[in-house]
Amino acid sequence: MNPIDNYLNIGDAAKMLNVSIETLRRWDHSGKLTATRTQGGQRRYSVKSIKNLLEKDLFLNAKLWAREGKSEPNEIFYCPTRAVFESRNTVMEKLLKDKIGEVYSLISSSVGEIGNNSFDHNLGRWSDIMGIYFGYNIEQRQIVLADRGLGILKTLQRVVPNLSDHKDALYIAFTEVITGRAPEKRGNGLKYVRRNVENGHFNLTFQTGDAELILNAGESFSIENIKKTKETIIGCLALFTF
Repeated sequence: MNPIDNYLNIGDAAKMLNVSIETLRRWDHSGKLTATRTQGGQRRYSVKSIKNLLEKDLFLNAKLWAREGKSEPNEIFYCPTRAVFESRNTVMEKLLKDKIGEVYSLISSSVGEIGNNSFDHNLGRWSDIMGIYFGYNIEQRQIVLADRGLGILKTLQRVVPNLSDHKDALYIAFTEVITGRAPEKRGNGLKYVRRNVENGHFNLTFQTGDAELILNAGESFSIENIKKTKETIIGCLALFTF
């Protein structure tokens, strides 16, 4: 193979990563994904370096799949059913116990709440790919979940029809228990997760649609923790760091 075939121009690299060209330029300057230059000064990106970035950055990998994925994620991260997810969460829980001590159960149970929410609220109504992305790196102290389901807004609209904003829906999901036709009860699990963050056990980033919550350990939750994002994802995306 010609060595040039192992490199992409900035436009093709942006398409592979599903990010903007401007984002790639920023990553080049910051060193997150460094480009080589042609004699004419044009950026070229190694296919290998792009793949390494996706494997190393679980959150980016999950975010790209939640936003643009058209097929199942890598089988290492793919949980097509609740049973597969719960089995992998149990394995992760054991690893956490050995690494971080007694708080492990609060982290794994919070991960379980978000993962099970995906299955509970999208049953029979996945937008395209059923199941969830579930990845973790205990050494880097991060856990990522993502789904391509309905997202919180569409879920809550079943019982709050006048709700029309992802930010408002995200706030309600983390603060209120919404009841309606069984089994619709969105909010109990997410409130439990929120309390564990407020009690200082881990940090949480959670996105649905174009709304993103960033809540640091020990911080009190408020509407100010939720911001609009430039990019919209399908379903939900969560990052735990600890």
